[in-house]
Amino acid sequence: MSTIAEGEDAWDVPALGERQSLRQSVADSLRALVIAGRMKPGEIYSAPRLAAQFGVSATPVREAMLDLVMEGHIETVRNKGFRVLELSPRELDELAELRRLIEPPVMARIARRVPGSAELTGQVEALRAVAQEIVASASRRDLVQYIDQDLRFHLDFLALHGNDRLVQEVRALRRRSRLFGLESLAEKGTLVSLAREHEEMVDLALAGDAAGLEQLTHQHIEHVRHEWAGAEQE
Repeated sequence: MSTIAEGEDAWDVPALGERQSLRQSVADSLRALVIAGRMKPGEIYSAPRLAAQFGVSATPVREAMLDLVMEGHIETVRNKGFRVLELSPRELDELAELRRLIEPPVMARIARRVPGSAELTGQVEALRAVAQEIVASASRRDLVQYIDQDLRFHLDFLALHGNDRLVQEVRALRRRSRLFGLESLAEKGTLVSLAREHEEMVDLALAGDAAGLEQLTHQHIEHVRHEWAGAEQE
């Protein structure tokens, strides 16, 4: 284990705006760094060093890290900082299984309703811009932005079903996942082709192809568990 070192390369973190909530902005960015594997399991990170990375004071960073402690991403290490927790292959399998049970059938239900609803058609078409942003983030190898936009796309899509509790449950499952393979996929250029699946989802929903969208959503979650989670998790 090691603390974050002086002189370590800075992460690609988004500019933090006005207190939209600064604590929430920092928490979102730190969560994405943990999920993408940029913050390594077992390593200890201090709030002051992290604050220097973000260009903010240590207080909102400590508060954000405590949010991640509550979510099960990290744990406190007395007088040192915070340690990133590791998820076992079994835990990753269980998270992926829960997502497969929930998301594909719900996406199929949405697709069945689209052709008969001008309002729903417009809402699905509006997701195309987010899907294109995901591809752009993959092209730039901006993993923090990629994860943020990917989460937004899937939750906004599922929200069209009209079950807020379901959306919250999927949000919690996705936040617990780890995608250690994303950086490698980005370097090889593979992430861009996988990112394009999001726009395919939009097209399938607009065509009312419930079976096709359900199958693609299953395939997408398989990527998350295998290619995106990294071979070392198998």
